[in-house]
Amino acid sequence: MDFYFVFVFVIASLLGFELINKVPPTLHTPLMSGSNAISGITLVGALLCAETGEGFFAQSLAFLAIVFAMINVVGGYMVTDRMLASFKKKEKQS
Repeated sequence: MDFYFVFVFVIASLLGFELINKVPPTLHTPLMSGSNAISGITLVGALLCAETGEGFFAQSLAFLAIVFAMINVVGGYMVTDRMLASFKKKEKQS
């Protein structure tokens, strides 16, 4: 059963790396807000794996998945907030 979790983890990592490399740099920031929803789904999946995983190795991978998903969610929202702030009009000081 642990092999299954490792297989899913490796395939997901490789797929994610390839997908990000195919996106032009000018589209990274706008796509970040959409990927936050996907990261939220990943976080739920990681929590479910943490609950059902048996053994130290499965629990460790689930913990890593939770940590990386949270980093992605928080970082994505920070980047999106920064991007939206750049579009706000600056107030004139009198």
